[in-house]
Amino acid sequence: MERTHLPSAPERNLEGWPDWSILVVDDEQGMLNFLVKTLAPRCHFVMSASSAEDGADWLRGHHVDLVILDISLPGKSGVAWLKELRDQGFTGEVILITAFADLDTAIEALRAGASDFILKPFRVPQILNAVKHCYERSRLRRENFVLRRAVASPPGLSESLVGQSLAMQQLRASMTRVASVDSTVLLQGESGTGKELVARALHAQSSRAGGPFVPVNCASVSPELIESELFGHAKGAFTGAARARDGLFLYAQGGTLFLDEIAELPLSIQATLLRAIEDLNIRPVGSEQLVPLNLRIIAATNRSLSDEVATGRFRKDLYFRLQVVELLLPPLRAHKEDIPELVAHFMAQLAPSLGMEPLQITEQEMAFLSQYGWPGNVRELRNLIERSLILGTLNVSALYPGGTGMASESQEPLPTDLHALEKRHILNVLESVQGDKTRAAHLLGVSRRTLERRVAEWNTP
Repeated sequence: MERTHLPSAPERNLEGWPDWSILVVDDEQGMLNFLVKTLAPRCHFVMSASSAEDGADWLRGHHVDLVILDISLPGKSGVAWLKELRDQGFTGEVILITAFADLDTAIEALRAGASDFILKPFRVPQILNAVKHCYERSRLRRENFVLRRAVASPPGLSESLVGQSLAMQQLRASMTRVASVDSTVLLQGESGTGKELVARALHAQSSRAGGPFVPVNCASVSPELIESELFGHAKGAFTGAARARDGLFLYAQGGTLFLDEIAELPLSIQATLLRAIEDLNIRPVGSEQLVPLNLRIIAATNRSLSDEVATGRFRKDLYFRLQVVELLLPPLRAHKEDIPELVAHFMAQLAPSLGMEPLQITEQEMAFLSQYGWPGNVRELRNLIERSLILGTLNVSALYPGGTGMASESQEPLPTDLHALEKRHILNVLESVQGDKTRAAHLLGVSRRTLERRVAEWNTP
């Protein structure tokens, strides 16, 4: 077996070509030379082997995106080996080539799991088109996966960067500088401040904008499954692994992987993640293959990772590796001058989708919105405007269940301290739902875990 190294980067013709690893298996040396010479200048690297056994030896320890395989090989035939590969969980593309074929052979090849079937002799455009078609199939599978995850993403993210305050101007300026580099980014900010929006914006402004953006909420995946979810697994790697599965790292190849709530990762997975970032490769669970990585990682958390490191819940070395570039997202209470613009934005965005007329906000109501502490940040403001549009009036009482939310002669005056105002609101919401923290967190626009931490800070049962 021979490894074919690429020419230097300026010599490569990468336009429209995948950054793929290809294995060519054929017992004719002339055909091997032809395929290697054709593909090496265009793809990541090309390996050649003269038998199925030699090809299998290579695949046991290396990741391959595409196999170009001759049907007539000494010993084990190409179709027989292809069936074995699929049974073993190989999910890459396979192009079968042969000089002798009939309809039955072609049908057998496709049933065995071939992506394409080409008759010898063939010209350069034929093999190049076949490789491109395989790449498109693979790309569409990954895009469909990413789109399914995007559909499940929470709505209303686009508003989080609205505003002309100094805090938002500084954030946007920092994002412009960071987007142009490929370094790992750590986003820190409270729930509802728009960390996923910032991550998507960094991706859209980067050189990887043409690749996928793959978000994963580390807190939403059970600790038992998170390693397989991120890195994939081989067939039979554990009970229930009936087939091989690609992980989110592989789906994000060429693009950006967004690890939200990264502080929730178990320590054991933190070590694996650190190794992946440093070595730029991953090993699926139960596999001997190393998969090279070509992606950018953006991580986010609503906790202070330095505090998590101090308590031993987060690895110091991983924290420093993620903190190459750090962006702090301001809470809404730190840029309240943007509230009128955010309210107008929500009205214009939500009213048409709800079939409602935008509401007119009085000066008194706007003053109250600017006084409130917004523990759920921009997400909570959006929820308020949506409920208000449905009810036909600004639903200020939603911030203070059981009252109007604005002081009158017969009501207890509102506290002027922001923390006290926030505490009163959260406790009122909890009381209105009979202590159901899941429902209260939904109304506040924060996670249940965030709500529980806030309540624990007050030593409130």
